[in-house]
Amino acid sequence: MELTVLSIAERIPTEADAYKFLEELRWGSGQPTCPHCACIDDHYFLTAKGGAARKTRTGTMSQRRVWECRACHQQFSVLTGTVMHGTKVPVRTWVFVIFELCSSKNGVAAREIERKYHLTPKTAWFLLHRIREAMKPGQPLARMTGRVVADETWIGGVPANRHGHTARRPGQTDKTPVMSLVSRETGEIRSRVVTDVGRKTLRKVLKANTVPGETHLQTDSAPPYRVIGHAFAGHTFVNHQAGEYVRDDAGTNQAENYFSQLKRSIDGTHHHVSREHLDRYLAEFDYRHSTRKVSDTIRMETLMGQVAGRRLMYSDSR
Repeated sequence: MELTVLSIAERIPTEADAYKFLEELRWGSGQPTCPHCACIDDHYFLTAKGGAARKTRTGTMSQRRVWECRACHQQFSVLTGTVMHGTKVPVRTWVFVIFELCSSKNGVAAREIERKYHLTPKTAWFLLHRIREAMKPGQPLARMTGRVVADETWIGGVPANRHGHTARRPGQTDKTPVMSLVSRETGEIRSRVVTDVGRKTLRKVLKANTVPGETHLQTDSAPPYRVIGHAFAGHTFVNHQAGEYVRDDAGTNQAENYFSQLKRSIDGTHHHVSREHLDRYLAEFDYRHSTRKVSDTIRMETLMGQVAGRRLMYSDSR
């Protein structure tokens, strides 16, 4: 069954149901996995503790589903060791916001989440950043092979439009450069915030994400790529200045299409993104773009498989 906001609302009317829903997404129909010792063996059976609602040591009733591992005798829930670890936000809210972020092509603003779910501005902002942290690809990353498109763009407003703008010399800007690599074979995209678009920087990103001897590089005619391209199995470039955008089915259109969506979403949804946090926004848009051919249900299920080991503290995200 495909997930929608209405179907999720019907499935999780209570906090206990929200816990069960996340357990299904993370663990399926099998046994829970202990985050402390990774035990899943039947001999060390993990058993539910307390049922749907239980009384805490303070006397309040809780619907939090807690398990106890017989191997290490540690208690845990589906949230333990994930980006949701230690959260004070209701689990139902987490489920709805995760689905919104997975299904909204243009992203969701923190102010919108604050208004919809009656959260404080800081809580809404931090909640979204924790989900974006989970959207980052796992480490270590397998390096790309085959046809790979490489291109760069600049994120930020036009300096001349800013209040109190001081004129800069030609070629100078305080926009943030971003480099993206797109696999023509799998459709995966990887974007990185870079310090500049010089040859050393671009070569470093390409070296970390591709296998040059097994990669056919497709770029524009920027001078750095002319030199870098010699190290690859093949290099095809198009000359935009001469009005050339495709040569033998090679070009940078795949990256430019992504940049178009990214910039319009930032401008229309977030309005401004600081350089300090831009990497998480890129992870969000990379994740949705790389999974654009699957359903929202599969995209959310895939994300729930990445939430473990991604805990983000507020002091680290500011």
